[in-house]
Amino acid sequence: MGKVLVCGSIAYDNIMDFPGLFKEQILPDKIHSLNVSFLVKSMKRVKGGTAPNIAYSLSLLGEKPMILGTAGKDFYEYRDWLDKNGVDTSHIKIAEDDYTATCYITTDNVNNQITGFYPGAMALDPQLSLKDMDLTGISLVIIAPTEPEAMTKWTTECQQLGISYIYDPGMQIPRLSPKDLKDGILGAKIAIFNEYEYDLMKEKTGLSKDQILGSVDILIVTMGEKGSLISGRNQMVQVSVAKPKRVVDPTGAGDAFRAGLIKGYLEGSSLEKMGRYASVSAVFAVEHKGATEHHYTIDEYKARYKENYGEV
Repeated sequence: MGKVLVCGSIAYDNIMDFPGLFKEQILPDKIHSLNVSFLVKSMKRVKGGTAPNIAYSLSLLGEKPMILGTAGKDFYEYRDWLDKNGVDTSHIKIAEDDYTATCYITTDNVNNQITGFYPGAMALDPQLSLKDMDLTGISLVIIAPTEPEAMTKWTTECQQLGISYIYDPGMQIPRLSPKDLKDGILGAKIAIFNEYEYDLMKEKTGLSKDQILGSVDILIVTMGEKGSLISGRNQMVQVSVAKPKRVVDPTGAGDAFRAGLIKGYLEGSSLEKMGRYASVSAVFAVEHKGATEHHYTIDEYKARYKENYGEV
């Protein structure tokens, strides 16, 4: 079982809570001239970014992940924290003339979110190459949302180097060209989307589920409270969500889900068990404000798994 290389954004998240419903503030017939302001009741600045989010949860699960990405001059404290938590940061480039990417997330009472994102140093990700790295011991790469040019470069390099990768285009689907999106999916070992992203991807690429499964080994579609659909070449399973002890903030749950999924995949688990691993990993993130604010031991993880699904 080799190491995982996590490629994606590195960011700070500013999480704000709106004590109401977005839908009550937006008039459908005025959507073309939208001008709204939300008075939030709280704000918290936390460590985030798709790559650290995934890598941190992987470290909690006993893995030793590496990150590839670019951060800014305000990243040093974050880097030290990642190092202390078992994440290899030696391939993170720091741009001294810019700030780390910053995300502003406002969540309403039913966990709908509106997000603004300043890319900052992340804009330099296309300059990074897998071919400049020592990839000895890397058995799997996950390519998570960051600059689309970088995502396309890294998928191409994985294909050229013969390295298995998970393709997780997520929020960057609108910015990826149909060809780049299609090539990224069809070259992957695993492709993962949420429901909305999956429909958007199909519309943009014209790919059907059967066409995708003709190339990838596993296709995953997450469905929020409805769980996830995990499809292989000859099997499809629906996995229910693990039950949270409390719901604090959904930010980062998807990235934690991916970490659990990777853990199950590396162990050679069944599709159902992979989905359960992912769901339990995600539920810890939901119970805290921020994508990297949770912590658990392996024994605590196994206990939560048993509570929801029986024996591990």
